[in-house]
Amino acid sequence: MTVRVHVDTSEDRMSQQTIKQQARRTAREMAEKRRREREERERRVIDLAERVMVAIGERDAAVAETEKRAGEALRELTEREGLSLSEAVEWCGETVSVREATRLRRLASEAQADGGGEQDGGVTAALAAAGSGGAGAGSAAG
Repeated sequence: MTVRVHVDTSEDRMSQQTIKQQARRTAREMAEKRRREREERERRVIDLAERVMVAIGERDAAVAETEKRAGEALRELTEREGLSLSEAVEWCGETVSVREATRLRRLASEAQADGGGEQDGGVTAALAAAGSGGAGAGSAAG
């Protein structure tokens, strides 16, 4: 029976060293690629989240402005035209309840007291909360 003994030659060690170096380099490259992909995804997620927040802020601002206008018209119906709130609601085709009309009139009164009938702080606050004018606002339109 013959026993073969493998003796490491310098050539074997060189090829093993080359294989290890190549494996390390490949692993580092793959890790770097995954890191870049995660960063790109995070940038996309941030941009989309900003777009959501800006759109919601714009919606809230639009709602605040239209509610203020409705409240002003209701105030005119009751104060200038002398209708009761119930009568004003009837004239509006009952598209609004007396409770809602009361709230809208109150909003209009507060807006007038705050800014003399100009854009109220709720609209400004809604836009500020949405982050409009922030670093990503320009990209949100695209």
